[in-house]
Amino acid sequence: MEQLIHVENLSKSFGDHEVLRRIDFTVGKGEVICIVGSSGSGKSTLLRCINKLEVQTSGKILFHGQPVKNTPKDVNNFREKVGMVFQSFNLFNNLTVLENCMIATRKVQKISKEEAYKRAITNLKSVGMAPYINALPSHLSGGQKQRVAIARSLCMNPEVLLFDEPTSALDPEMVGEVLNVMKELAQSGLTMIIVTHEMAFARDVSSRTIFMDKGYVIEDNKPEILFTNPNHERTREFLTRFMAG
Repeated sequence: MEQLIHVENLSKSFGDHEVLRRIDFTVGKGEVICIVGSSGSGKSTLLRCINKLEVQTSGKILFHGQPVKNTPKDVNNFREKVGMVFQSFNLFNNLTVLENCMIATRKVQKISKEEAYKRAITNLKSVGMAPYINALPSHLSGGQKQRVAIARSLCMNPEVLLFDEPTSALDPEMVGEVLNVMKELAQSGLTMIIVTHEMAFARDVSSRTIFMDKGYVIEDNKPEILFTNPNHERTREFLTRFMAG
């Protein structure tokens, strides 16, 4: 399996508070990796470090075997290939659904208006949002906004897509529509790293599940092992509590 991202001995501190501690893991092409753990375990910080929204305190992030440097040019090139979907959608409220999906490809990738339009329509169709191309985000439900945000990321043709708790800001009845879109993306072979509280989704969709606690990767295993027969007592405790809740 081709290695896309390699996180090596990664640590991150905010002042005296060490949020990530010596993290190592590798992401292969086509893998769907779900990161689970209690709030405050470092999951979102890890994702933000991978996407260079935070600069790690020590350690390396390699993409196709090359370290990702912290220069604006390198970071922008990296983010074109490694997209991110946030829990709060981050859509431009003054732009229509279609414009939201075209703006980055036009400005960053400098593709023609025709090509940007074609990509936007294709990806909006794939997430079931093509009928809403002229709507403003304020007229959409949370689930619809998140599906537009996913389509917008897909328009960049990323090699990897990162999801930071993509359903945590949604009403319960809207969670399913977003998870269904993500399931389809996983089946299409897109490489994904997903921070999530949706345990059934992680169990059913991930090719590997990572359990984090207090800034450490405690366990990194196939979901059928991690969810049924975890190697670590701490993983067992977390899953028992979570499944009971």
